[in-house]
Amino acid sequence: MTSLESAVNKRRWWKEVLFVLAFYVVYARIRNQFGSNGLFAATTTTAADNARRVIDFEKKIGLFFEERLQEAFLGWDWFLWFWNVFYGSLHFVVTIGAGIFLYRRFPARYLKYRTGLGITTALGLVGFATFPLMPPRLLSSPPPYGGGMTDFAFIDTLAVHGGLWSFDSGTLQAISNQWAAMPSLHLAWAAWCAIALVPVLKSPWTRAAMWLYPFATSFSIVVTANHYWIDGLAGLLVLVAGLQCASWFWKIRGSAGQAI
Repeated sequence: MTSLESAVNKRRWWKEVLFVLAFYVVYARIRNQFGSNGLFAATTTTAADNARRVIDFEKKIGLFFEERLQEAFLGWDWFLWFWNVFYGSLHFVVTIGAGIFLYRRFPARYLKYRTGLGITTALGLVGFATFPLMPPRLLSSPPPYGGGMTDFAFIDTLAVHGGLWSFDSGTLQAISNQWAAMPSLHLAWAAWCAIALVPVLKSPWTRAAMWLYPFATSFSIVVTANHYWIDGLAGLLVLVAGLQCASWFWKIRGSAGQAI
């Protein structure tokens, strides 16, 4: 048994659950102090201006396609409902499932990748704090959360086609950072699931499904107008940084094998 496996085995599962929950609560608390609400809230103008910067950059390189992509599916109610549910649910369900699987079957791998996911998520806070970004779905919505821009045709698919929950409830808008779009942790977490699981899965079908998952997530974040494609690229970059930092950390810890 390796030192990392020993570290996991010495930690009861309920302690690990409490650790992960505590981390997420702290992350969500910090995340919501920036952007559209909170102690360090940005202005609507700042979030809208940053959206313009992203769109202008994508246009400059000839890759502003999000509006056309969504428009192609606007008549498909069931299709957009599905992707609303996909976006809002699998982000947590698949990630939690991957973590439980690794914890039970590959404890050393779990510890390394759990650390990498934690660092990735923390790095995402830097983007949310320094670059509050109005997502496409809010561009034409009225302030304070929307930009009131009439030159974009994006729609909020969740508001129009429904799903299992809504961004538009007054309570959620009041407590959640509506401009936490850069980077996309949805794509970062999805890619994490694939990278963490594929090497240890035996079935070619499950491996293929896990590789497909981040691609499907990438489609979902754009077609639902929750992100620009460049948010997803930024999410992948913070994931690479997070996993590299985790690798360095465990190399430094070496034989200590203490779980954090």
